[in-house]
Amino acid sequence: MENLFGLIDCNNFYVSCERAFRPALEGRPIVVLSNNDGNVVARSNESKALGITMGMPFFKARPIIERHGVTWFSSNYALYGDLSRRVFDTIDGFVPALEHYSIDEAFVHFDGGHQTEDARDIRSTVRKWTGIPVSVGIGPTKVLAKVASAIAKRRPEYGGVVDLSGPDVDRHLADFDVADVWGIGPRYARFLKSGGEDNGEQPDLWEASGLPPVLRKQKIETALELSRCPDAWVRKHLTIRGLRLVWELRGISCLPLEVFEKPRKGLCCSRSFGRPVTTIEDLGEALAMYCARGGEKLRRQRLAASHLTVFVSTSRFQQNPKEVYSGAASWQLPFPTSYTPAIIAAARELLARIYKPGFIYHKAGVFLTDIVADAERQQSLLLRIDDERRIRLMEAIDGINRKYGRHMVRPLAMGYDRSWEMRRGRLSGRYTTRLEEVLKVRAC
Repeated sequence: MENLFGLIDCNNFYVSCERAFRPALEGRPIVVLSNNDGNVVARSNESKALGITMGMPFFKARPIIERHGVTWFSSNYALYGDLSRRVFDTIDGFVPALEHYSIDEAFVHFDGGHQTEDARDIRSTVRKWTGIPVSVGIGPTKVLAKVASAIAKRRPEYGGVVDLSGPDVDRHLADFDVADVWGIGPRYARFLKSGGEDNGEQPDLWEASGLPPVLRKQKIETALELSRCPDAWVRKHLTIRGLRLVWELRGISCLPLEVFEKPRKGLCCSRSFGRPVTTIEDLGEALAMYCARGGEKLRRQRLAASHLTVFVSTSRFQQNPKEVYSGAASWQLPFPTSYTPAIIAAARELLARIYKPGFIYHKAGVFLTDIVADAERQQSLLLRIDDERRIRLMEAIDGINRKYGRHMVRPLAMGYDRSWEMRRGRLSGRYTTRLEEVLKVRAC
């Protein structure tokens, strides 16, 4: 039997990470906030039942949080990233192939025949070893596995595992909202549910071209109805990508498992400030930190960038239009590099071009593009660089920072005060990545 696709999805991942080290929070409403404690980015099922929605601004959610005693946390990406790695390392020992799809999702291949038992073994082992609950969806295609995973999360009677490789797939698709199908965004969902009739403002270009007429559709409410649409109509209205999606709903695999990570085309490091920033010195410190992070990410993947863009902006919600400003400048570096001091030096020159005094800056960041592998770098004919020495220096600094904590050794340009850093009013401990924050357990 051919391999089946599985989607393993961590349930309410950020919330589950917080609960893993605080068992007393099990069953209580919890939310996790975005950078600067701005918006809700994760909710427990109990918080969802209270009416807290994804992306809700904290100031709007706060009355509900205070009224119902909801526990809230600032985003702790060091903890979430490490637990994600542990979850995927655990899963990797059970399956022949795995694709990291996001921080809390992975596509896998199951050997056909015992996929449900294997999925239940994975669930129990991940929960036991990491404390994170997961749901598993199984299907002959990626899209069907995604549908199955969503059903497993919503329907506790299935025990966290749903298999759509059997004959009852149509029954499940008939109960699945088309708006929730992977790849159908809000705009397409509105179009499908509206009946899709033209508004008369523009001629039907398909028919005007002389091509054979295509059946006009009725309202499409469910995934099953979408799977039964004619191919010609789907390609006309949903493009070739939509046609592949429909074929996947029919059980025809069009999306292979991507076990090798695609090379990066660009890298962005950016944050909103925790307090208003007005001086070029504070902006320079922030950009230096973002450059250091960008260089670290490049070196970790053995990459180098040859193009740098710096941008700064005020808040777009300023009432006076004269107080709104955004600026950006780019520079082609002399040669591809991941050397942090060189990136910082270029960023400071670009900042001097775009900085305007008198504005209250809300955000800044850097883009690193034109990325190539270290082995494919071409050196400049006009500049002689001791590249080997730079590589050894960065390797030594990265090693120290991995062992003793990020930015333990850092460029002076990053400064020391950094009062502009993002607000994290209720940050939990980085229990798995900081020795001084490891939980202390007392034996009674």
